[in-house]
Amino acid sequence: MSGQPITLIGGGLVGALLAVQLAQRGFSVDVHEKRPDPRRAGFLGGRSINLALAERGLQALRMAGLAETVLQHAVMMRGRMVHDREGNGALQRYGVDDSEVIWSVSRGALNMLLLDAAEAAGARLHFGQALASVDFDSMRIRLATAGGGEQDVQAGLLIGADGAGSALRSAMNAHAPLGERVEPLGHGYKELEIPPAGKLPTALQQLGGGRDQYALEPHALHIWPRGGYMCIALPNTEGSFTVTLFLPAQGAAPSFATLPDATAAAAFFSTQFPGLLSLLPDFRADYDSNPVGTLSTLYLDRWHLDGRALLIGDAAHAIVPFHGQGMNCGFEDTVVLADLLAASPDDTAAVFAEFQRQRQPNADAIAAMAVENYVEMRDSVADPHYLAKRELGSALAARIPDHCMARYRLVTFTHVPYAYALERGRAQDALLEQLLRDTPNVADVDIEAAARLFQSTLPPLPELRHG
Repeated sequence: MSGQPITLIGGGLVGALLAVQLAQRGFSVDVHEKRPDPRRAGFLGGRSINLALAERGLQALRMAGLAETVLQHAVMMRGRMVHDREGNGALQRYGVDDSEVIWSVSRGALNMLLLDAAEAAGARLHFGQALASVDFDSMRIRLATAGGGEQDVQAGLLIGADGAGSALRSAMNAHAPLGERVEPLGHGYKELEIPPAGKLPTALQQLGGGRDQYALEPHALHIWPRGGYMCIALPNTEGSFTVTLFLPAQGAAPSFATLPDATAAAAFFSTQFPGLLSLLPDFRADYDSNPVGTLSTLYLDRWHLDGRALLIGDAAHAIVPFHGQGMNCGFEDTVVLADLLAASPDDTAAVFAEFQRQRQPNADAIAAMAVENYVEMRDSVADPHYLAKRELGSALAARIPDHCMARYRLVTFTHVPYAYALERGRAQDALLEQLLRDTPNVADVDIEAAARLFQSTLPPLPELRHG
């Protein structure tokens, strides 16, 4: 393979998978990661410990030959289990059947698997090396080492996969402004844990309904929507659930500012999330010790510096987590970039420009949909009008699948561009609103006339490329 050696900054999920993709295509790859090797030191958290893997991410893993191995360590989630204030739960499926599901995966376990794969493919991994500075004229980088020293290295093609707080992005922006904009959501999050059922008090161990070691239905993403805020819970393979509380950061109650400690938070949980507090035996310790995370969307005008340096994944387009697509979008990035570099390894300026041309509109689209999905999850999933639109949309999707598919399914279970899914979803939603304008009841809608409206207004869906 011709082309420059590649110096990757960041060995997290996207960096490790990109290293696999590039090494498999014959590139010489060095990865510099500021953390110690998690396979030896243990995974250092600080971010959500499990993530939602969907079709786009799975496709990237398939192309690297890793999907089957990853799925052996994942938990299937069929849909949202919505819990009301009375303690009742109702499942809202993501797709039509078990061919359309998402998967809960451990961030740490997946990262370690990808690092193993990168090493096996021939990438060289360097841990405990944080990027300190870059001389873009000589393409030399300075790395701060774990022992407190510094090391100068001649870099190859620089690619930053070092996340939302990217050190390479900071260096690039100082050299030539990238047009960086950060839009805070104004809401934060705190993580808690439901342990395996066997570790709960005896009276609570049967809540899982005999489903092995889980205290709740394991094959669902659980949501406690309360309008303006919510809790969610994702299953882990060992039987626990990671619970995340999302609240406004400041302002009138409820907000993290008004719930400064576990005592205040426990009183809030007992009234707003019936039954959940009893499943959190370590609530007080977790609430007081776990930090409040921040949520923001990152936009850049430019993702690259000539043909010398490029940003990818969260380093270029960090988004809020409410569509479960941050990792999936980053994984999709790796395939596009690896293919472009393999096709034109000696024209990196053109490759980087084309990568941004292809990916930026899609990154902007999923950023918008992620914010919209937060509103849907916390407010709409229990709203009668939302449920009516969902019911009518499902009926039309079953009747005219070539002309109607829910936006969530387009994003989560197909490979159509995010930008297309955003625009198609808006067009379909406008038609559903039109059909339900005069009646709140789906049963009163003439389904045949509704189907004709969709077929006459919207072009057929493109090839969807499931799986």
